[in-house]
Amino acid sequence: MGERSFIDTNILIYAEATDEPVKQRAALNCLRRLFETATGVLSTQVLQEYCNIAIKKLKLPSQHVREQLDMFEQFEVVQVTPVIIRAGLDLHQSRSVSFFDAIIVATAQTAGCTVLLSEDFNTGEVMGGLRIVNPLGHA
Repeated sequence: MGERSFIDTNILIYAEATDEPVKQRAALNCLRRLFETATGVLSTQVLQEYCNIAIKKLKLPSQHVREQLDMFEQFEVVQVTPVIIRAGLDLHQSRSVSFFDAIIVATAQTAGCTVLLSEDFNTGEVMGGLRIVNPLGHA
């Protein structure tokens, strides 16, 4: 799997999901593979969403979240810019994609990714040259 792959927030969240052991294992294996092949890409938006969910919903300790951020920084991290936000707004208006999901797609495209790893999109769909893949085990 040498394709540059954009990692959506839900992959990071499922890596923490002890109550979903099958999805957790799939998420951890996916992240490990992307790290080992240096093909994983994240964005500042994904990291912010991860922190928000990890603290508020999963109630993880701040120190744990900081340690995870240190690990996630080993991936390429793309800064969400006004140019990306405008591209996301265009996508949101032209496709039936939520605004924040459109920013994810626009960021992945800007980063030159060919795969978007997510549970939130239609697996197998291609959006602007970006192939949607759900690595968590079900299509």
